[in-house]
Amino acid sequence: MTRTYKNIALEQVNITSPSFRANPFPIFKDWRHNRPVVPVKAFGQRAWLVTRYDDVLTTLTDERFVKNRRNATDGNKKPPQMWLPGFVRPLERNMLDSDNPDHDRLRSLVHQAFTPRLIAQLENRIHCLAHELIDKAIAKGEMDLIRDFALPIPMVVISEMLGVAEGDRDAFHRWSSVMVSVTKPMDGIFAIPSLYKLVKFLRRLLGEHRLKPQDNLTSALLQAEEEGSKLSEDEVVGMAALLLTAGHETTVNLIGNGVLALLAHPAELERVRTEPELMKSAIEELMRYTSPVLLATERYAREDIMMAGTTIPKSELVFAALGSANHDESKFENPESLILDRQNNKHVGFGSGMHYCLGAPLARLESSIAFQVLFERLPNLKLAISPENLHWNSSLIMRGVSSIPVKFVVL
Repeated sequence: MTRTYKNIALEQVNITSPSFRANPFPIFKDWRHNRPVVPVKAFGQRAWLVTRYDDVLTTLTDERFVKNRRNATDGNKKPPQMWLPGFVRPLERNMLDSDNPDHDRLRSLVHQAFTPRLIAQLENRIHCLAHELIDKAIAKGEMDLIRDFALPIPMVVISEMLGVAEGDRDAFHRWSSVMVSVTKPMDGIFAIPSLYKLVKFLRRLLGEHRLKPQDNLTSALLQAEEEGSKLSEDEVVGMAALLLTAGHETTVNLIGNGVLALLAHPAELERVRTEPELMKSAIEELMRYTSPVLLATERYAREDIMMAGTTIPKSELVFAALGSANHDESKFENPESLILDRQNNKHVGFGSGMHYCLGAPLARLESSIAFQVLFERLPNLKLAISPENLHWNSSLIMRGVSSIPVKFVVL
């Protein structure tokens, strides 16, 4: 069933509804076969959802799709966009929402903090943290997997990297959750108080690090210089917000969704427990299969673009459906099966092209340690509620649940 919106038939499916997020894959399959570039409503306007693997890859890598909407409109024409107060604008000054040359300049100033060598140095800290969290859960005799385990691991790690004090982390998580939950204009209005607090907090954090530089990423951002080009204050605010938010949201959902998938596939879970050499490929398969990032962040068509028999008009909003591409039967054999030793697993769960996730090595490390420690310490872990009673979030980009009550018996 379809409806009309701005004279174009839009799909009736609400892509932000919890029911869709719980299992979008059958609908994605139908779209891949029958309407591979499908118009939907997002952020209060028409958007084009690209669903086939090859087309998703094109959307992520083709320079005709840009991140900054101003680069997709005529120079004398102001692009339509969701209204936001001026104090929120610094949040848009980050590499995720930039095109070249700004993107390369911004990325080059922070990539040194995410090299494999430096990420590997965090391994012991993540191990200790995971064990501390399990110790606390055992002491309480109960655990919400998200609140007590999946969230604290990446939140603590990225907070420590950026020098965010322990007492500020819960508040920051609330603000960042509001950011990633904006799916329509009214959400943006309701988010303004949280965004104001977030920007105010980040400016205070930066002020403290200017006065007393520390050995962390925030101080490095303030001091960063590459070929004479430093970050402006607004760019530092935007970059810090991006790193704090993206630095934990994906991993939270990868751990949470991954545990749900493994609990639903006991044979595969047993392999995770007994075959530690399988962990590397298991993380890639869980990223493909569970889609913690369901859609790539927005792009805009720089010109009219023909794709899969559909014309995407110039300047309009485009989303690459990573979760659909990762279940495309033309690229993956038995895509609806969880196969932890899957070979040649070229999923796009972390994106592709110049906006490929900078924190992917950190997310892989955090989630692999989380799974290892969790199932080693709590081998009889089970869901405490029926899977049908899990509440899936309504974020447009991320896919995950807000709470996973679990039960266990300490042997």
